[in-house]
Amino acid sequence: MVFFLHSDKRAAVRSTIAEIDAALRSVQARGIALTEISAEDFPLRTVAPVIRLWENDLHNGRGFVLVRGFPAGRYSEDEIFIVYWGIGQHLGIPVSQNADGDLLGHVRDTGADPDDPSVRLYKTRRRQDFHTDGSDIIGLICLHGGKSGGESQIVSSVSIFNEVLRRRPDLVPLLFEPFYWDAHEQQREGEAPYWVYSICSYSGSQLRTFFVAWYIRNAQRHDDVPRLTREQNDLIELIEEIANDPDFRLDMNFEVGDMQFLKNSVILIARGEYEDWDEPAKKRHLLRLWLAAHTIENSDPLFRAGVRKK
Repeated sequence: MVFFLHSDKRAAVRSTIAEIDAALRSVQARGIALTEISAEDFPLRTVAPVIRLWENDLHNGRGFVLVRGFPAGRYSEDEIFIVYWGIGQHLGIPVSQNADGDLLGHVRDTGADPDDPSVRLYKTRRRQDFHTDGSDIIGLICLHGGKSGGESQIVSSVSIFNEVLRRRPDLVPLLFEPFYWDAHEQQREGEAPYWVYSICSYSGSQLRTFFVAWYIRNAQRHDDVPRLTREQNDLIELIEEIANDPDFRLDMNFEVGDMQFLKNSVILIARGEYEDWDEPAKKRHLLRLWLAAHTIENSDPLFRAGVRKK
């Protein structure tokens, strides 16, 4: 965990807040649309060296950063949208998160049916088991926490790979073979309602992992998708078992203003089921960015493009 602001360095705190405020007021005064704001439009000369440290942790270190201490209460909700977008621009270029082309995602319960195959679970309160998302860097910021639950859990996919190798070396080759993934009604007209991809691949010597177990299992609803073999089921269940082992995973609870950034190819993330508040203004609400990183060595072109619009 790193801290956005340090209370023992008051001059630096004032300078950082003033810089963010100035960048925010500048884009507001110029009337720049949110999705048109670039890093140049949102200069962060004081904060930029800190962001470079986050970037190094993501690409060369643990693969994740939890940033605590951002003064979210200082800004309106619309202003936080701008500030978080502006900070994200210094890490990468936002890409589409769904077939509607959303670049800034809202992670909250919309009342959607979690059993509907066209509904993605981030729009519900149901637990999301360990999975990856769709770009180089996945970013979240907490605007409001739920009443209870909803903890964030992360695990190294490299550690999972090594543990699969230790326990079931016979299953390792399957990681690099094709699996069928449900498109969850996000496909374009005329395209198949599923796609084919492996769980693991290499970029040079670096391992990349893509894993969403329910996408694989839900693809079985399509008659022309091959049935999962016993070994494939064993592999999926073993990955889930290892990821959920407290010896492998790291749990964290978001506070208002917390920002989490993950390197998607090496970190799996889960979210606990949560109980929400009754009052609409207090309901759990996170913002999400999928970023194509400015600099990354083992990027996957498929995911750098984000989800294609219909």
